[in-house]
Amino acid sequence: MRPSHPTATEMLIWIHHHAIVHKFCFLLCIILLQTVYGANLDILNVGEELQKETLPLQSGSRVYQLQGLKPNHWYEVKISYPASIPASFSLQLKKENSNLESKQQRKLLNTEKLIFKNDDEDLQIYQSGMYVMLTVETEGVVAIPNGKEREMVIYNIVCDELVLGIPHKAWWVVMFVIICLGVAFVIPSFLPSFLLTTDRMPLLASKNS
Repeated sequence: MRPSHPTATEMLIWIHHHAIVHKFCFLLCIILLQTVYGANLDILNVGEELQKETLPLQSGSRVYQLQGLKPNHWYEVKISYPASIPASFSLQLKKENSNLESKQQRKLLNTEKLIFKNDDEDLQIYQSGMYVMLTVETEGVVAIPNGKEREMVIYNIVCDELVLGIPHKAWWVVMFVIICLGVAFVIPSFLPSFLLTTDRMPLLASKNS
């Protein structure tokens, strides 16, 4: 006898149960992250910069849950901090149902960034989580003689959407530059001819002298 194929109802039940199991694993992962990192699990919304965040300078770490990601869009996570602080930052991209991916790790210096594309099918179908783990290590020594070493490091972190490789919030600067260039090329064509000839007269006089 040939094995019977599952009916549409059985398929729907299987998909429903699979979704429940997936959500349960997602909640379990959240609980584990909160247990391991305690209060160091924060929310990082796309387009909203978190300012004056602090971490212990000695092996400090924090996990940020990314919210507001769109399917098949590019994003960058960027950190900025005072260059006078002897610290070395690193970022790791993590999905809720996978281990930390070492291939996504980037070492950051001052304003370096981590760029990634949100093409995770699980994120699109089941709304699973995406996280960024930030770690900091001491690097170098304090430049001030007899100065006390810092115990905490202050930094800003932001996740921006990229459009043609440019952060979404920076597009107004690009448009302003394009408008200024356009105005600079268009305005001379509307100026009266005597203004243009008047501007050239001092140059001709200087050459004749």
